[in-house]
Amino acid sequence: MDAFYRTVLDLEPEPSLSSARVTAQGYAGNVAFVTDGNIQMHLAEQDLAVGFRTGNAVNPLHRGHIAFRTDDMAAVKQRLEEKGVPYSDYGNWAMNGWYQIFFYDPDGNCIEIHQVAE
Repeated sequence: MDAFYRTVLDLEPEPSLSSARVTAQGYAGNVAFVTDGNIQMHLAEQDLAVGFRTGNAVNPLHRGHIAFRTDDMAAVKQRLEEKGVPYSDYGNWAMNGWYQIFFYDPDGNCIEIHQVAE
């Protein structure tokens, strides 16, 4: 997947994320972080049981996911709740200093919203 997105779509590795992973909390699979300079994709090795192990309905490691950064996680959660979009709150689970939530779009693509701790 990493090679596909880098060669076909000319995405670049996101070097700032290479050392940020937390692997001791239930997932130590391979992850490639790629970007076009604005949008990141997190291409994760499949782990079909991570949702069960963490007690969450959304599994961000089924097919990887699109990631967006916010400065106001509370506002994002409120908007999702107002729109009736269920999400899984993973908190500070997989990345040092990141608070993460995950949800699915109508086609089943997984979307991450994260806020970096200041």
